[in-house]
Amino acid sequence: MKSSLVAGLTATRRYDVDLGRTIGFMGDEARVYNTPALIYDMEVTCRDLLLKHADAGEDSVGTRVEVDHMAPTLLGQWVEITVTVDEVKGPGVTFSFTAKDSLDKIGKGVHKRFIVDVDQTKARLLAKAEKAKAAQ
Repeated sequence: MKSSLVAGLTATRRYDVDLGRTIGFMGDEARVYNTPALIYDMEVTCRDLLLKHADAGEDSVGTRVEVDHMAPTLLGQWVEITVTVDEVKGPGVTFSFTAKDSLDKIGKGVHKRFIVDVDQTKARLLAKAEKAKAAQ
């Protein structure tokens, strides 16, 4: 990672709550943004911020998520997620985040990511796939 990755960096991204981001067990008239979508959207926002500070061949993987999903957001509304780098400790990066829609603060939490070398990680995953195949 570049030296530009420091605590205090922030990014905000807006997501439209489409059908794929909602739960449907209460019927179509009561579809709301689901927690897995909140987590996914938050992770994408964090990763996109990190990629702006990545060296060639680097990316990141998520290692921890702590989420409070505090209010519903209806199908068709938008969600705005703001992430802030709280700590950079070697290849580990800790973020805090908040999420809101046009009416409410809907979420908050902490997310940790780990900076990886893409080629090394891919080689490790391919080796694991071979071990898994042999274990069948």
